[in-house]
Amino acid sequence: MMHLTIDEVRHVAELARLRLSEAELTLYAEQLSAILDYAETLQQVDTSHVPPTPYVLPLHNVMAEDTPVPSLPNAVALANAPDQADGFFRVRAVFED
Repeated sequence: MMHLTIDEVRHVAELARLRLSEAELTLYAEQLSAILDYAETLQQVDTSHVPPTPYVLPLHNVMAEDTPVPSLPNAVALANAPDQADGFFRVRAVFED
């Protein structure tokens, strides 16, 4: 059983730039110790017969086929443009000289 001290939790909190009250430090010491105990239990499970896998669920591509379709007519694309000129969107310059 791994039990974290209040000082260890305080140190981790400082690394994470967290301000914790004394009550929170005590609570988190208990909770983090329980998590580490569970992780230690999991380390003891024999997984030598389990093949390595990058995903636990089968992957399926849910994307639609990429099929070309006609684009919008220029007039429709520019219909709601606040400013346009010569068939293009006009925008304010973002670069300064």
